[in-house]
Amino acid sequence: MKRKLPFFLAALLFTMLALTGCGGPTRAGTGGAAHEMTSEERADAMLARMTPAEKIGQLLMIGVHGTELDEDSRFMLSEYAVGGVILYDRNLEMADGVRGFTTELQEARHGEPPLFIAIDEEGGPVVRMQDILPPPPAQSEIGAKGDTALARVWARDTGKKLRSFGINLNFAPVADVGDGARCYSDDADQVAGFVREAVAGYEEAGILCTLKHFPGLGKGEADTHLESVVVNADRETLEAEDLVPFRAMMGQGNQRRFFVMVSHILYTALDENHPASLSKAVMTSLLRDELGWQGVVVTDDMEMAAADIFPFEELGVRAVEAGADLVLVCHEYEHEQDVYNGLLKALQSGRLSEKRVDDSVRRILLAKLALEENAAK
Repeated sequence: MKRKLPFFLAALLFTMLALTGCGGPTRAGTGGAAHEMTSEERADAMLARMTPAEKIGQLLMIGVHGTELDEDSRFMLSEYAVGGVILYDRNLEMADGVRGFTTELQEARHGEPPLFIAIDEEGGPVVRMQDILPPPPAQSEIGAKGDTALARVWARDTGKKLRSFGINLNFAPVADVGDGARCYSDDADQVAGFVREAVAGYEEAGILCTLKHFPGLGKGEADTHLESVVVNADRETLEAEDLVPFRAMMGQGNQRRFFVMVSHILYTALDENHPASLSKAVMTSLLRDELGWQGVVVTDDMEMAAADIFPFEELGVRAVEAGADLVLVCHEYEHEQDVYNGLLKALQSGRLSEKRVDDSVRRILLAKLALEENAAK
């Protein structure tokens, strides 16, 4: 593997927060008495201890090769302090092997906080490790039953099984409106109901989930893995259809329990020049400012053909500038290194402000603390 060292080589191990008593981390109150730290206080304390290199690492989720740690994957985890790993069938064989691998990944990470360990287990045509984990039905099959509670049941069951393998984040449910196998329905209100129940099921299972693919993949007429895709629907149509499930979820309680994944489709009514994953109009103006999303925004895989617009060193920077928190690079170590180095260089040069990076890292840390709190229940 070609090893390109990061620009910033002084990444230090985190200092773990002191634990007192059995109530978790504490700090002195105004009267001198200790009180249990809130999640926000813990996230701020962790953020304050991080080096610039460590912060940039948290913005990156990578794929690794093999079914156990080797020299290359260990190097990626330790040298780049990445925030998460996504697993594919290439990583997944026997059940005990999967559990051992996820344990190895967490043990090899760069200090604290823990890794997101993610998978695409949607059901139907998009599932992993079928020889180990009986796959859930396609979302279209669940939707055809007409009972939204079934989405909760399947999500809870799937989430519990994933958690037993050490996986804490599923890139599901699909919130797109359409008639394909990956969609609950071509009726936007029905999709919203099924998605709401699925998110609740994953929360009950103690893992995070992801609404995808904002602002809606249903009208895409090609595969973004293979080529660029343009949707020319007007804003009124998007509002009446594709955006409905996402908008419905924005006010549904704790926004730390799920992510929003942004597609690589170019929606001309929202931004004529940039695909959603590189669009400030989509991720910041629409998703954050208008819809009020305060949680983590993750891009779809930057190695898809539809994202092949800029060099990898530039892609990650443009995504974060536009509003992404977590940049997904799933396959080649060299591309993952390029994205990391591009982001770090942008922070060091001032192109990305420290506040902009800190805002994303804080959202990521709060999501990781939410996982920890779920595990303690």
